Amino acid sequence: MTLSHVYTDGSMKMNLDTNQHSVFMMWFHLILVIKYRHKVLNDEISDRLKEIFEYIAVKYHIKLVEWNHDLDHVHILFRSEPKSELSKFINAYKSASSRLIKKEYEIIRKKLWKAYFWSQSFCLLTSGGAPIDVIKQYIESQGSDSNE
Repeated sequence: MTLSHVYTDGSMKMNLDTNQHSVFMMWFHLILVIKYRHKVLNDEISDRLKEIFEYIAVKYHIKLVEWNHDLDHVHILFRSEPKSELSKFINAYKSASSRLIKKEYEIIRKKLWKAYFWSQSFCLLTSGGAPIDVIKQYIESQGSDSNE
């Protein structure tokens, strides 16, 4: 992903990602919760989960921007490309990280004795860019006499 600069109104600068055929800005906020909200995360386990995320993300054209955790969930901010298959990535990450974390940390095996580490559900939100109202107003104004 290469970064380009586009001036939208002569003064505001937007940083956009590019590939061979498109220009885009796709940011996501992902929240993953530990099964049954067990409070098992610490800095060491969170760092290992982050490592696994970064390793798997490359295959899906995803770039980690920010990572943080609480005792029972993680918050992840990442960028992706239009060709990224987000649901496949999230499932691959949850599966691999669950298997590895349970294998590497005995405390996890003791507290989460069933097969699952993550809750089945997740929260994925788009983020970055202009607010929806600004985009709607921009689209509504296209083709009007004031833009000519």
